[in-house]
Amino acid sequence: MATSLDIFVPYWGDPDYMKLTVNSVLAQSDPRWFLTVIDDAYPDPTVENYVLGLADSRITYVKKPSNQGITANFRTSVQLASQDLLAVVGCDDILLPNYVATMLAAHAEYPEADIIQPGVQVIDADGAPARTAVDTVKQKLLRPRSSVPLLLSGEPLAVSLLHGDWLYWPSLAFKTASIRAVDFRDEFPIIQDLALIIDMILEGRSLLVVPTKSFAYRRHAKSASSALIIGGTRFSGEREYFALAAELSRARGWHRAENAARLRLTSRAHALSLLPALVMGRNTRGVRHMIRHGLGA
Repeated sequence: MATSLDIFVPYWGDPDYMKLTVNSVLAQSDPRWFLTVIDDAYPDPTVENYVLGLADSRITYVKKPSNQGITANFRTSVQLASQDLLAVVGCDDILLPNYVATMLAAHAEYPEADIIQPGVQVIDADGAPARTAVDTVKQKLLRPRSSVPLLLSGEPLAVSLLHGDWLYWPSLAFKTASIRAVDFRDEFPIIQDLALIIDMILEGRSLLVVPTKSFAYRRHAKSASSALIIGGTRFSGEREYFALAAELSRARGWHRAENAARLRLTSRAHALSLLPALVMGRNTRGVRHMIRHGLGA
């Protein structure tokens, strides 16, 4: 059983959001955690001063000498981990008070699970409960439904995630030894979370779905992924990744997973769903990107 959970928060963004994230760690009902804030050379010293002023020996602040980007900071998180279990949390997300307790209890009961996905509630920029089309599809249509913890692995799990990624990366906890056995793919900065997890699944790793809600995922228009979606860059990266995933699945002999990667149905449907707003906004370039991606070109 993991005695503690390593929580890493790569930081580049709104200081007020970041302070809320740190406060949510401090408010955990289970004290068995260590927090490391990895500052990616953000120019505003607000968060640095705030974190360094906290009188808690469990908190570490790491300041990068220059901005290195999210992939490098994910790698730093994995390298610095000292506990059996780690989480890499977004700097605008909120851990509900039972997050650490939920993850450590799940790890104790299912020590074979390499990845743990807890129940997630979605919040907007102001912290209020939010319901978006993307999250409705994730939680109501794609995510396996179960009132008890569900352990998944192998080709069925890969097929499910390649049809539609229903995971919330910042909420996940990983066995440190398992995530260290793979590496992040530099060529896929926006979809690197799915790429890493598919690589883990191909290596025989398992995922535990825990129904207990213990994490608040902030979805707002200012996020990097939202901007890249409208510009079409995200979907270009997705096409490249799914082509690779199809080849990796074929090499493994997982033909259903290969077909799921080639079809990329949910990714294509997402692109087509954005067309009306882009047409209304006369975003000709965006319309072309969405049509191309949605039709599987």
